[in-house]
Amino acid sequence: METLSYKLEVFEGPMDLLLHLISKHKIDINDIPILQLVEQYLEYVRMMQEADMGVASEFIEMAARLVYIKTVSLLPVHEEEAQALKEELQGELSEYRDCQIMAKKLSEQVDLEHIARAPQKIPPDMKYKRLHEPLELFRAYLSAVGRGKRNLPPPIEAFSGIVAHKIVPIAARVKYIMTRLFKKKRQKFTEFFETADSRSEMVATFLALLSLTKDKKIAVSGEGNEMEIEMIAEDPDYEIGEDYFEG
Repeated sequence: METLSYKLEVFEGPMDLLLHLISKHKIDINDIPILQLVEQYLEYVRMMQEADMGVASEFIEMAARLVYIKTVSLLPVHEEEAQALKEELQGELSEYRDCQIMAKKLSEQVDLEHIARAPQKIPPDMKYKRLHEPLELFRAYLSAVGRGKRNLPPPIEAFSGIVAHKIVPIAARVKYIMTRLFKKKRQKFTEFFETADSRSEMVATFLALLSLTKDKKIAVSGEGNEMEIEMIAEDPDYEIGEDYFEG
C-alpha cells in the first residue's frame, strides 16, 4: 500500500475511515492485509492530530484495537486468536458497508428534508392505564377528603387547647395547703406541687404559699429541694383575703 497523499477528509467514525482505506486501495474486505491497514490507519490519525482536527476517542480506540490485532498476528502461538479478531473486524466492516449502501439507496428514493404534511387530529385515549396498589389508592382518598375539609372553617373544638385553659383559683389552693398542713404540720416545699396537673395549678399553688407566708399562717425554712413549710396558725378553713393582690 502506498503512503497516504490525499487531502484530509472528515469521517463520521473509524469505520468510515477503514472503509475509505479499503476502497482507495481496492482491498477485498474479506481478505484484509491487517498489517498494512494498521499502518495506513495510524498514519491518517497522526495527520489528523497534526492538523489539529480534534481526533475523537473512538478513532484512538480503533487504533488500539488494530495495533492489538497486528501484535497478535506476529506471534505464531496466537494465530487462532488473531484470525478470530480479524474475522470479527471484517464482519463489522461488512455490516457497516451494507448499511451505508442501503442508506444511499433510500436517500435517492425519498428526499427526507422536504417532506411535510398537515398535523393530523388524533383522538385522545381517555382510558386510564396506570395500576395502583390498594394502599396508594387509600392514601389518595384520604388526601382528597382532607383537601375538601381544609376549605371549611375549623370547628370550635380546635381552639380548646388554645383558649380553654383550666383556671385554678388561688383560694382553692390555699384551702388545699392548709388542709394538708393541718394533717401534717411540717412538709417539704416540693410536695405541694406533686399533684399539680397543669401550669395554672402550679402557679396558683405558688401564689397561695406566698399569701400564707405574708399572712404569717406558715413559716418557710431551708433552701432548694430541702425547703420546708411549717404550719403556724392551725386553721384549715383559712381563706385568702380579697385585697391581697391590690396595688
